[in-house]
Amino acid sequence: MPHSGKLSISKGSGSAAHEMSDVENSRFQVNKVGALDPDEGDGHDGLSPNQYTYVYNTQYAKSFNQLTREALPKLDNYRDLMSVHVQPRPTLDELHNATYTEKPVKSADDEEAGPGLKGKVVKFGWLEGVLMRCLLNIWGVMLFLRLSWLVGQAGVLEGFLIITLANLVTFITAFSMSAVSTNGQIKGGGIYYMISRSLGPEFGAAIGLMFTVANSIAVSMYIVGFCESLNDLLKANDLTIIDGGTNDIRVVGIGVLIAILVLAFVGMDWVTRTQMVLLIVLFAAQVDFIVGTFIGPIDDDEKAKGFIGYNAETFATNFWGDYRTSYGDGDEQQSFFSVFGVFFPAVTGIVAGANLSGDLKDPASAIPKGTLLAITITYITYIIYAVMMGGCALRETTGNETQYLLNMNTSFMEENPEYLLYTDCKDSVQTCDFGLLNSAQVMELISSWGPLIYMGCFAATLSSAIASLVGAPRVFQALCKDKLYPVIHFFAKGYGANNDPIRGYVLVFIISLGCLLIAELNAIAPLLSNFFLMAYFLINFSCFHATVTKSPGWRPAFKYYNAWVSLIGCVMCIVVMFLMSWVTALITVACVVFLYLYVAYRKPEVNWGSSTQAQSYNSALKSIQELNVVEEHVKNYRPQILVLSGMPSARPPLIDFANLIVKNLSLMLCAQVVKGSYNQKVRNALTRQAYNWLAKHKKKGFYTMIEDESFERGCRSIMQICGLGKLRPNMVLMGFKADWQKGNRQELVEYFNVIHEALDMYLAVGILRVQEGLDYTGVIEDEDQATPQQILLDMKKDKEKGIVRNQSESQLSHDGTSSEASSPPSSPKIERSNPAGPTGEAAVGLKKRQRKHSLSALYSGPAGAALPRDVLSHLTQFQRKQKKGTIDVWWLYDDGGLTLLLPYILTTRSQFSGCSLRIFSLASKKDELGREQRNMAALLSKFRIDYSDVIVIPDVTKKAAESTKKEFDAIIAPFKSENSDDGASITDAELMACREKTNRHLRLRELLQTHSKESTFVVMTLPMPRKGTVSAPLYVAWLEMMSKGMPPFLMIRGNQTSVLTFYS
Repeated sequence: MPHSGKLSISKGSGSAAHEMSDVENSRFQVNKVGALDPDEGDGHDGLSPNQYTYVYNTQYAKSFNQLTREALPKLDNYRDLMSVHVQPRPTLDELHNATYTEKPVKSADDEEAGPGLKGKVVKFGWLEGVLMRCLLNIWGVMLFLRLSWLVGQAGVLEGFLIITLANLVTFITAFSMSAVSTNGQIKGGGIYYMISRSLGPEFGAAIGLMFTVANSIAVSMYIVGFCESLNDLLKANDLTIIDGGTNDIRVVGIGVLIAILVLAFVGMDWVTRTQMVLLIVLFAAQVDFIVGTFIGPIDDDEKAKGFIGYNAETFATNFWGDYRTSYGDGDEQQSFFSVFGVFFPAVTGIVAGANLSGDLKDPASAIPKGTLLAITITYITYIIYAVMMGGCALRETTGNETQYLLNMNTSFMEENPEYLLYTDCKDSVQTCDFGLLNSAQVMELISSWGPLIYMGCFAATLSSAIASLVGAPRVFQALCKDKLYPVIHFFAKGYGANNDPIRGYVLVFIISLGCLLIAELNAIAPLLSNFFLMAYFLINFSCFHATVTKSPGWRPAFKYYNAWVSLIGCVMCIVVMFLMSWVTALITVACVVFLYLYVAYRKPEVNWGSSTQAQSYNSALKSIQELNVVEEHVKNYRPQILVLSGMPSARPPLIDFANLIVKNLSLMLCAQVVKGSYNQKVRNALTRQAYNWLAKHKKKGFYTMIEDESFERGCRSIMQICGLGKLRPNMVLMGFKADWQKGNRQELVEYFNVIHEALDMYLAVGILRVQEGLDYTGVIEDEDQATPQQILLDMKKDKEKGIVRNQSESQLSHDGTSSEASSPPSSPKIERSNPAGPTGEAAVGLKKRQRKHSLSALYSGPAGAALPRDVLSHLTQFQRKQKKGTIDVWWLYDDGGLTLLLPYILTTRSQFSGCSLRIFSLASKKDELGREQRNMAALLSKFRIDYSDVIVIPDVTKKAAESTKKEFDAIIAPFKSENSDDGASITDAELMACREKTNRHLRLRELLQTHSKESTFVVMTLPMPRKGTVSAPLYVAWLEMMSKGMPPFLMIRGNQTSVLTFYS
């Protein structure tokens, strides 16, 4: 009997039991909720209602993967393409077209073969990774040195409001940060990573650099605070190191800074252990204070200094505010908001845990839990300690023990009623250096053992210094990896298993050391707080912006947030910044704006799916929808051009000319008809090539392509479907078919029919001719450009070599790469073979050179050869400044005014700014010449179009010269035939029917040669190709005769709708 196994999994009981037994047939058995065991029949006895069983016969079963190419849903399918564990699903092309190929899968062996990092990987949970670090930063020296002053100034009630308002800002920020941090996987970089991925690289780069600088300076500030506290302790015991002042701070500070740097070098594990010890000391100091409040004063000296123990009368006195002049040597009158500005830095530090996001086991869980709990704990303790101080300590006292004892002597006070009380401190009647208002050592006075409070101060300052020195380099490292600023990529390298930013540690050490040698940093303290507040503002704005854009990608696991609450948090952060110091607030805003503009100018090649990208889509969609309901008006007419250019790189002069007309102020859509049928990879590659070329040549436009064996059908389809709403072309621009006499006649017919199709769709038609031609295929070569056949060939070569490009094209990018259709600069590219092509640093250098405005840098011949000067001149003729001259406008027929509008637009461009308009028109009769000329001049004046001359042609119907006729006959001779079925022949009957039109066009040829041969540019009304009257070769022969041997020549025909008006 064969041995078989049975696996039973019970969900109803909450456990899985694996049971092996011998049965006749092998079975795989799964017990699930609500099912019945088939062995039990229809009964329910002995079976929980939360269980049922599926039975699968696997005797002849194969692996599911052997039966289908489909991929089952799993996490590895959605990883970054560069991830070691990524398992790309089959593309749509592979599934639909049966082109599946095995892809190399990265294994553990591959991972080990790579450059591994030695050492033990240390990851922290929410307790030691976030909660502990936030507590250490929020419980700073402000707790020990400024909380008592806050109670003395604002009283218990308003002190409670100040503490609550300050924590409200941090609570809102923490909720926003929790939402942002749970919307996807968070990597190293802390708030920089969150802001940059939410709002984009511009804001992220600004806050990342400012945050690094602020924390670097903060390290020295915390160390200076530690040294000052140590000096106070030494002075109290009549001890000094050098001079008891600045030099002592420098000596001790440098030693402490070096010790912290060594601790950071040792590793995060030891940093965490050290911070745990410091946290224990902080706890002990607070317990010491609490115990001291209940023990009460132990001698008269403490009572004289203001500590009298819990007293209802004292609490009632301290309950209300009593704002005095500023603490220390200043004489500024304090207020609720000024005290709030001083206290607020005490609650900052909520991002201490988030900044170590790369060292957390589960950042998405740890950051919300640890940060919110830390804020709650510290908020409660600040409130409790403020109430305790208000109940057991006086606002001001002289600290004179003798005076206190005399005040307590009732008989003495009765005999000397004018003797001052030790609490009489208003109006400067006596010097009072003690009490909540005047002494920074109230907590030490109240505590049961004073030195422990000093130890708490030391722990608070040192822990903050350690957190800043460890956190700032990690933020900076993430910023450097993204290459948003030049040069700093040197600091992106990490060392060890934890990728420690050793170089960043050294940089922060150097900055801190320089600031430490100054030893006086109080002046820039508000600036650092403002930097942190700006970071909080951007965190709140990230949450607000991502929510209101309603992007489907915004799905944070943390649900307890609200967009409008985050917006309130933004406003509160800005208000607090200006309350603390309006000067430093302006400096902070200026820094953010400057760095934002700098990064925006550099245009970093990143694509992080930020909410600003989502907002761009929303804004564009809203604008198009609003445009759709706007009534069209002739005054707002803009030429929106569909350029039949093929691949833009094939006909640069045609694109340049169209760009001159639209000049980024109107729509330009480049269209290509590709013969054959290709897969989506090829389509995406062509689309990417087109957009890359447009971006490289600074042309703002769109590209579309269609696959069709017929050029005519393809163009018809494009004209029918291109555009969106009212943002669709109203004009077709095409190049003149220069090879029409020698080329395929069917292609000539299709070319001619495209003109008919455009006119049938009420589109204006423009045909541009330059004598050197528009098609530069084979003359110029761009390493990024390839034909569909070349792309397929390169794909085949890559497949043979085992190279998998864009392994998961069917999924959108997570890290800046995407399917080729979206074509961002960072997308994986299907590259052409180019052994001589630059790579690495050479490519970067090439890119920098291409930014120059030199036209020769944009074009090169095959294999990178330099183009001849004349070819380059013809190629870039519409990019250069044109010589002074005239644009001759042959406004033969009224097509709505487009023939006049386009040349006027050209004169507004810098390339044609030196040219004036010369208008030519036709007269019906010779004796009406003067009147027609005056009428035309009046019309141009009403249209407010400047011109240099108006010429009316009276004899256009005159017989053409015999030489002109002979030239025309020679052109059409190859096309003469009595077989008119193919549409590519000219019959005698057609010539007879069109003889007057032919003569008119030949006469125009002579007039053009006479008047416009030396002009800079010629614009002429395009003859109307009436259906069924004129054939393709005859019509194109007319165009050939009129434009042959002329300067750049545009033949244009409007759709007979007015595009000019003289009404206001």
